[in-house]
Amino acid sequence: MKEKTHITLRSGVEIGKNRSCFVVAEIGNNHQGDVERARTMIDRVAEAGAQGVKFQKRCTEALLTKEGQAAPYTGCNSFGPTYGEHRDALELDIDAIAGLKAYAESLGLVFFASAWDEPSLEQILSLDVELLKISSAELVNLPLVRKYALAKIPIILSTGMSSLEEIDAAVETIRAVHDDLILLHCNSTYPCPEEQIGLPVIESLRERYALPVGYSGHERGLAPSVASVAFKACVVERHFTMDKTMKGTDHQASLEPEQLRDMVTMIREVERSMQVCGKKVFPEEQAAAKKLRKCIVFSRDLPAGHVLKESDLTTRCPRVGVTPVHWSEVVGATLNRAVQHEEPVQWDYLVAAKNDCVDAATS
Repeated sequence: MKEKTHITLRSGVEIGKNRSCFVVAEIGNNHQGDVERARTMIDRVAEAGAQGVKFQKRCTEALLTKEGQAAPYTGCNSFGPTYGEHRDALELDIDAIAGLKAYAESLGLVFFASAWDEPSLEQILSLDVELLKISSAELVNLPLVRKYALAKIPIILSTGMSSLEEIDAAVETIRAVHDDLILLHCNSTYPCPEEQIGLPVIESLRERYALPVGYSGHERGLAPSVASVAFKACVVERHFTMDKTMKGTDHQASLEPEQLRDMVTMIREVERSMQVCGKKVFPEEQAAAKKLRKCIVFSRDLPAGHVLKESDLTTRCPRVGVTPVHWSEVVGATLNRAVQHEEPVQWDYLVAAKNDCVDAATS
């Protein structure tokens, strides 16, 4: 199977192999149904240096059975006495979302959303988005996955809660229409224990599907998300909140503005640290080596004609003579001149040494 290396969005943004990691702030429903809060959150996302901002859209009637809508929901995170009323309280209507899309794009962000049902998908598509996201919960909903694919818009597919066989089916459904697809390795536990994250799965998914793979993190901290870039995650997505202590189930596994900014900074640092693949000694290191590394020096005054023994030699900084790498070649050589204690050994002081091995730094 030919590898799909990247996708290109309508705006020209490229996401994938050998591209800068696409950092996404998942606002989801953490705006809690407040459009002004959502707008402020978009401001903070842009200030943090992320490239994408993602929302969620649900139609309660299409999402839940009547029994599910009427189910009591009275816990500490409830926004309504029934689960249906709770879900409705967290929703923004499509006009509000359209305004947020325009605002996000005015700040240079890629705006996209995950639709959890067919009516919501139709509404999101009416906004002329350039990217879609299929949530882990909907990966197995193949009729909806196919409708996503038929829109012929690039898709990010999250793989939490999913077996490889389930991912196979979703990927096959999308690829039957197009291959503008990125997978996200994900564990859908909120928050996710570090020992369950499994960052090496990023590579195994990339090998299995020959697709770009990113990481959607639900851990409390930053380290796994930053480390995922070393596993060549092309996307890092984290939930975003203004305050972790706010009411709601997602906030504890979300990043606050300062954390998001720190994560973006560290991701860019990791990317820069991965630019060199082969071992190389840089000029700055060579200057340090001259100061910090030792050379061979004479351990006492010695006359011309003396055959050098190990006891005649030692090492000292700075490196202004023959490097100790050539110790065995210096031992046994004959001096062609008198030398003094701690004088650095130079190749032209020696007879019968292997001068063809002269250290380039001291020749």
